[in-house]
Amino acid sequence: MDVNKAIFERRAYRSLELVEITPEVIKSLAESARLSPSCFNNQPWRYIFVTDPTVLTNMYSALSTNNDWARAASMIIVVFSKKENDCLIKDREYYLFDTGMATAFIILRATELGLVAHPIAGYSPKKTREILGIPDEMNVITLVIVGKHSSQMNPLMNENQKEVEKERPERLTVDKFVFMNRYHD
Repeated sequence: MDVNKAIFERRAYRSLELVEITPEVIKSLAESARLSPSCFNNQPWRYIFVTDPTVLTNMYSALSTNNDWARAASMIIVVFSKKENDCLIKDREYYLFDTGMATAFIILRATELGLVAHPIAGYSPKKTREILGIPDEMNVITLVIVGKHSSQMNPLMNENQKEVEKERPERLTVDKFVFMNRYHD
């Protein structure tokens, strides 16, 4: 699969079925992040790949109610960093951008491997830090829910989530977010 195909096939599905997450899969995803660009090659990203069933169950308590569907995850990737891990040039903090790029590499590689890698914002960073022993100074940026897409609707999804599952949500047209030479409304 080429990058363009992975971009077009990537979807944030919520209907998941269990899939075996092998050490080779984890290594491949991690290698993808490792090769991502970063400011002065600082590589500020940190990841915890959660596959242990007991730890996964503990992680459910960190999920918001609308993310109950994530209980079908085969793996949760916890994405975290801190601004001091990357370039601090005047008022610019690069760590979120660089960590986001590395996480996008993971998501695209997961797509290429036939997996769903769905980043979520609905979780408690505090509970996540407590469960996984992440130091307080670290910013838990996102959780990436990983599994295999299921043709069966996840019964834990709400009605809106079920509708979005059926068809890719409408995306902005390019002319809404690309400007030439100068910003305009």
